[in-house]
Amino acid sequence: MTAAARPANLALRYREGSVRHIGYWGGVIRRLRHDKVTLVCGAVLLLMLLAIVFAPLVAPHGPYQASMLRRLKPPGFPGYPLGTDELGRDMLSRLIYGGRLSWFLGITPVVLAFCIGGTLGVVAGFAGGWVNMLIMRVTDVFYAFPSVLLAVAISGTLGAGVFNALLSMTLVFTPQLIRVAETVTAGVRNLDYIEAARASGAGAWTIIRVQLLPNVLGPIFVYATSLISVAMILASGLSFLGLGTSPPQAEWGLMLNTLRSAIYSQPIVAMLPGVCICVTSVCFNLLSDGLRSAMDVRNG
Repeated sequence: MTAAARPANLALRYREGSVRHIGYWGGVIRRLRHDKVTLVCGAVLLLMLLAIVFAPLVAPHGPYQASMLRRLKPPGFPGYPLGTDELGRDMLSRLIYGGRLSWFLGITPVVLAFCIGGTLGVVAGFAGGWVNMLIMRVTDVFYAFPSVLLAVAISGTLGAGVFNALLSMTLVFTPQLIRVAETVTAGVRNLDYIEAARASGAGAWTIIRVQLLPNVLGPIFVYATSLISVAMILASGLSFLGLGTSPPQAEWGLMLNTLRSAIYSQPIVAMLPGVCICVTSVCFNLLSDGLRSAMDVRNG
């Protein structure tokens, strides 16, 4: 081997060793770092999260400080950068504090559905037989109704309130996650490494915990992330219809409802809660798409 070829071979082996050392999650992070759209959406969501977490420090006014002398002021009014609502309350403060409840109503039912639906779906996909038939036939019953109609029907039956809205949305999203988890698990349970674990005498719980879950949680998690935007829109719709939060709570959907009368006098102020809902939903959707692409090993 010549002296010129030796460094080239060493460099090649170094690059190959680096690729092997990076591993799957290292590749996911590398692909995310090159996805500018996902990074921008993640940054926007992070800024919104920091604003609503530190709302008392960020909001210039209290969300319930009303004054009829300042009602429906336009954006740019001194001391009120985004104007005031129909009761003279600061819109910027209301939007920041309203994000707390909107995010809570958007994320919590998805997390609950992920835990419940993911567990039932994995059990159904791994066990098969009558267990799979029982779980999936019950799931099919919920698919007979459109998601929005089912959530409105459940909330209308139980009555308005945050807890009832959370319960109705959890019941809506759980069947969807059961279906995804069952499909992913059924495609993995008969692969060679699962069969090898069975042949080695490993129990069902050990196979699920060690072999199965690391390979199915990724797709289930990505799908659950895409449901957050749907949950936020659905929660805002329930509040808009009077089936979610109630006045004087600050929540984006409820703010849209209370500002309907101002749509002609102050259209910019009236549309601000809708802009927050739209931006948050789009960012969560694009973030979910970026995660799905980054976690796909075929993308290199």
